[in-house]
Amino acid sequence: MAKFVVTPANETQREAWIGKTIPEVERVRPGLWSIPVPIPINPLRYVLVYALELPDGVAIIDAGWNTDEAYDALAAGLGVAGYAITDVKGILVTHIHPDHYGLAGRIREASGAWIALHPADARLVRDRYDDAAIDSLVERERALLVRCGVPAMTLDELAGASMMIRHMVSMAKPDRLVEDGDDLGLPGWDLRALWTPGHSPGHLCFVSPGRRLLFSGDHVLAKITPIVAVHPQSGPNPLADYLDSLAAVRKLDVEEVLPAHEYRFLELAERVDYVLAHHDERLAEIEQVVGARDGVACWDVATRLTWSRPWETIPPYMRRSANNETLAHLAWLEAKGRVRRVAGEPDLWFPAAG
Repeated sequence: MAKFVVTPANETQREAWIGKTIPEVERVRPGLWSIPVPIPINPLRYVLVYALELPDGVAIIDAGWNTDEAYDALAAGLGVAGYAITDVKGILVTHIHPDHYGLAGRIREASGAWIALHPADARLVRDRYDDAAIDSLVERERALLVRCGVPAMTLDELAGASMMIRHMVSMAKPDRLVEDGDDLGLPGWDLRALWTPGHSPGHLCFVSPGRRLLFSGDHVLAKITPIVAVHPQSGPNPLADYLDSLAAVRKLDVEEVLPAHEYRFLELAERVDYVLAHHDERLAEIEQVVGARDGVACWDVATRLTWSRPWETIPPYMRRSANNETLAHLAWLEAKGRVRRVAGEPDLWFPAAG
């Protein structure tokens, strides 16, 4: 597939991404700020928190991980814009992954701000982040990995791979539930929610038709594609949800995309087309691997795919993501009648006509 390169909205921000540094706090437009908040031990390095000026303070889109470094960086960035943490009136969380949701509770404690989530993600908060429920989630993940054919020697390590970042989230139930199409009611902003499930069941983008801006969260990024995976908290066919969501945002009339990672860019429709083509290629590759074998487990399919690095060099927690992404593509192919599954431990995948 020919590579498509988007036009950065800010070349300096793109250079920071390429140079593996943290970009500067930036006044994007009047009343709108971009604040990079560092993510520890993660190749993404930072999440871009957007601060929207209000008559009595600011609302922010996403929050960062719950670390002192992240909290201090957010406070310093708000200071550049002339505000403090205590001026935050609302936190619009695109989705409940730790780098977006983790710091929200701590900010609310300091400022009294409300936290907003889509109901589909709000339903997942307790099982994902409550200490009393987390063991059950790990066991469900382990059972899923067994059905994928993950080797016994790595099963426990992969099932509990997310536990190393569990402490970087301050669990906080949302104060507001935001549905698809809701007007956020922020004075001076015509901000509307767009439900874009796939990366998470309740992922939200936020669009400002008047300013022709899309705050895309992890849904559409400048260079990488978000993880879309089957896991215990996903729907049965998250890739179908994601592809439908991409088609929905492609129709938007916006001139700039403000993602949660990497850098801001201009060509939304062209970037969406590129991501759709990427998934078409991946689906075809997986279908080919399944067709070349007489019954194959998901894990074995994943080990035979093209990744950004050799399989043996991929860390365990990323191998779990790769496996679960592969499962999402298999589930999509199954729903389309292009492969079939024979249930077991592990499930085995065959060509549809086999």
